[in-house]
Amino acid sequence: MELANAKLPDAIAATPRPSPEAYALASALAANPRLTAAERDIGMASGRDRQAAALPNPDLSLEMDNALGSGPYQRFDLAEQTLQISQLVELGGKREARMAAAGAGVGVAKWEREAIRLQVMAETTAAFAAVLGEQQRVRVLQTQAEAISRLTPLLQQRVDAGASSPAEISRARVAADFARVELNRARAALGTARRELALLIGLPEAKFGRATGNLLRVNAPPPLPRLLKEAMRNPQLTRFTALQTQRRAELRSAQAKAVPDVTLGVGYRHYNDTADNGMRFTLSVPIPLFDRNEGGIAEARESLLKTETEEAIARNTLVSQLGRAHDQLKAAYDEVILLRSSTIPGARNAFEGVEGGYSQGRYTLLELLDAQSSLTDAAMRELDALVTFHTALATIEGLTGRPVTLIKGKSK
Repeated sequence: MELANAKLPDAIAATPRPSPEAYALASALAANPRLTAAERDIGMASGRDRQAAALPNPDLSLEMDNALGSGPYQRFDLAEQTLQISQLVELGGKREARMAAAGAGVGVAKWEREAIRLQVMAETTAAFAAVLGEQQRVRVLQTQAEAISRLTPLLQQRVDAGASSPAEISRARVAADFARVELNRARAALGTARRELALLIGLPEAKFGRATGNLLRVNAPPPLPRLLKEAMRNPQLTRFTALQTQRRAELRSAQAKAVPDVTLGVGYRHYNDTADNGMRFTLSVPIPLFDRNEGGIAEARESLLKTETEEAIARNTLVSQLGRAHDQLKAAYDEVILLRSSTIPGARNAFEGVEGGYSQGRYTLLELLDAQSSLTDAAMRELDALVTFHTALATIEGLTGRPVTLIKGKSK
């Protein structure tokens, strides 16, 4: 794919020009807003991690007693001033549990970013394949439209010679109109596919040239059990390890909140009536009589148990998606093999035979158009199967997190 007015990302600008598909992937990873949002999530989690380690701020207080009253206490002559500093001391491992939860939150955010990265790569690969497919569809339909248009002079000669009915000219025109309609539809679909690819790689418009790539080559898919084993390392599942660590730390933090904290204070007191000074020491502990954070502990415990259920749901979803994509990949591969080995050669031979016999008057226009339509339909079926194959392959690679090794020796 040649991008006429696009600048290469800085990460690959200094390297030799990559392949079109590699360029699209690099551009998507550099410009996709979902990845940018995921980076912000990591930054937010890192901020929470840094804040979790912060100690409580001390309190500074100034007290004045025996002032602005009555009698000898009307003024400040007998006033007592106390300057005190107090510090909350967290007990029960609150700070450690809070730091553990925040640190695990950073890991969760990083795994989620990795899952999004794989999804973006799969979507970009599928979008690239869609552009290649729509380009090929336009070429096939363009060839069909041109072939029908070449029939008009030959058909007119047959009509003039009395070998064909004038009604066949109308049939040819109708067939030509249908071919142009299908061609226009294909061009519109190509424009849509190009626009979607442009958005994925960070371009506001599809200002790039023709996409190039090997859409035609296919190989047999590997067994599903092998793919399922590799998919178990997908970030969508591995992130639950960090998530469970975070939820356990949150449970410990909730349990620690039931332990009362201690506030220690030390102050300096001045007595105006005697001009003496003294030190003041305080210790305060809340009595856990009404609030023992039982509701918070229950919530944290249920949140931890919910994580196990969420992991099971994610695993089932992953297995379902992978199985569906593998079925599509295998069905598309089998269809391509059948079309290339039997259907397309047979349709091509039939069309060439009817086309040659039509000029000799052995076949009618309707038979010629039917043979050409069969050949075009076979080519379209192959194209659809190829796009399905590469889209399913991209989906599998996104779910397994690594390139899929197809079975060589069975390619076509």
